[in-house]
Amino acid sequence: MLIKALCEYYDILAKAGKVLQAGYSNVKIHYLVCLTHDGQIAEIINYQKKEEIAAGKGKLKEKWVPQDMMMPQRTEKTGIESNFIEHRPAYLFGLNWAEEGLTAEDRTGKAKKSHEAFVEKNMTYLEGIDTPVVNAYRAFIQNWKPEKETQNSQLLKLGKDFAKSNFIFCLSGYPDLLLQEDRLVKERWETEKEHPSGDADKRISQCAVGGVVEPIARIHNKIKGVYGGLATGSVLIGFNNASEGSYGLEQSYNSNISESAMKKYTEALNYLLSDSKHKVLLDDMTVVFWAMNENESNEALISAMLFGQTDKMDVSQVEKMLESVMQAAPTGKITKDRLGIPVSINPDVDFYMVGFKPNSSRLAVKFIYRRRFADVLYHIARHQADMKITDNMRPVSFFRIRNELISPKSKAENVNPATLTKLFEAVLYGTNYPVSLLDTVVRRVKTDIDMNMVRTGIIKACINRNYAKKEELNVALNKDNDNQAYVCGRLFAVLEKLQQEASGNALNRTIKDAYFAAAMSNPAMVFPKLLKLAQNHMNKVKRPVFFDKLISEIVGKVQEEFPKALSLQNQGRFAVGYYQQHQNFYEKIDVTIEEEEREEQ
Repeated sequence: MLIKALCEYYDILAKAGKVLQAGYSNVKIHYLVCLTHDGQIAEIINYQKKEEIAAGKGKLKEKWVPQDMMMPQRTEKTGIESNFIEHRPAYLFGLNWAEEGLTAEDRTGKAKKSHEAFVEKNMTYLEGIDTPVVNAYRAFIQNWKPEKETQNSQLLKLGKDFAKSNFIFCLSGYPDLLLQEDRLVKERWETEKEHPSGDADKRISQCAVGGVVEPIARIHNKIKGVYGGLATGSVLIGFNNASEGSYGLEQSYNSNISESAMKKYTEALNYLLSDSKHKVLLDDMTVVFWAMNENESNEALISAMLFGQTDKMDVSQVEKMLESVMQAAPTGKITKDRLGIPVSINPDVDFYMVGFKPNSSRLAVKFIYRRRFADVLYHIARHQADMKITDNMRPVSFFRIRNELISPKSKAENVNPATLTKLFEAVLYGTNYPVSLLDTVVRRVKTDIDMNMVRTGIIKACINRNYAKKEELNVALNKDNDNQAYVCGRLFAVLEKLQQEASGNALNRTIKDAYFAAAMSNPAMVFPKLLKLAQNHMNKVKRPVFFDKLISEIVGKVQEEFPKALSLQNQGRFAVGYYQQHQNFYEKIDVTIEEEEREEQ
């Protein structure tokens, strides 16, 4: 599914002119080599451009940055294999940079072999082409002797940059007429890429992706941009071990993916990974997402709703969309008109989300999800509604959820990738949240002694979706909820508030710091002691009637005695009850507490 989807997305991108044509590569070019008519190096010009980058403390510094050039498809194979119109220094010049300067000698002889491969391939490809720049390039190839050019002044002035730079060629005096852009050179390459001279040696079979009979890719191009992957790129499909061979087929011949399909899916995936509008990083997992159209409004909306990235949409737009989607959800008709905002979003296209992690020199696919975009919108809206713990709560991003699953004191702790994977599935498909999500949040609450809006929202969402036949926990405080764990949570919040007011809010440590975790696990062990302490606090507060009445009301909901032990779900209910009761103390009410007391008296 993934490879086919990427191939289809490549066709969409190619039609929109967003990716390279098949048969070409983007190469970062550092220097332009100007050749005389007889193939001598007249000069080497710096082809990089200056860009300003941040240097810290609000300062900027200039840096030379190589320019991207479209050149004939470069090889991704290991070993020695030259390109048509080569750009790598070892192939072009047959020289290495050593501490003492340029040398044609090395232990393995790789520079010599690389240069010989370059000469052979490019002389064959250029045969019969008669243009000034090609003739100069051909003369350069024929006349260049690496062992005699170790003191070449033009190369020596590059210094250490020589070994890590890429080069292009032109005829001296005509820097705008580049070799790879010569009309006859381009025509020769177009013919070659359509009918490769090496096809006779390749395996011809039916492509597992497109179904056509054509050459099968033996080695797949590398994927770059995955966090933690190799700088040179990693492969998504590859077979390197003898045990992976089958019926005499080695390497990627086993995958039966054609050369054309391989180039399409790798180009499309590299495009997604190079664009922040299609990629996010969660811990050490790289997540890419795309809709099957050329317009990026769908992706912008998902970025805002799921990841809080609002480069193209502000928060109010996202909230308005969520509201519109929720209103449309009961009818099952989520259309462009229903979204309520004039943006170019197609609700009927397919939407994909894929998670990657590096594994040695390969990429591991952690999850692949595909849904109709309208369904994705509905389920995200449902997820945000499940997370809502107050009426004015804004959409919660995955990053906020992820941050609440780790200790605030930890800088290196990561969330279990399986938990994140199942969480994505729950959001996109509307399935149950992972059990580990509730377990992790409850553990963090007890360990950190910290309840906040997001943690409470996670617990509420997990309980309502996973364990309740109907909505059990409301957005705000529910005084009619008689669940014993919820009642205990409310009571704890009231007792804490009583203690704080009795001390004039001057305490550095309250009953929450001492007893909260124990009360969540074993209310029967803690609450008798807390209620006894409450009687001592009652004489010190300005509103004893209010607290006495509230405590009596809540204790009256306790069935005979406090629970001896609370399950994981009930510990979650305890936490929600505590948070909602705690927040209720700070909500604006029409009648003040003092007025209520006067009416009662």
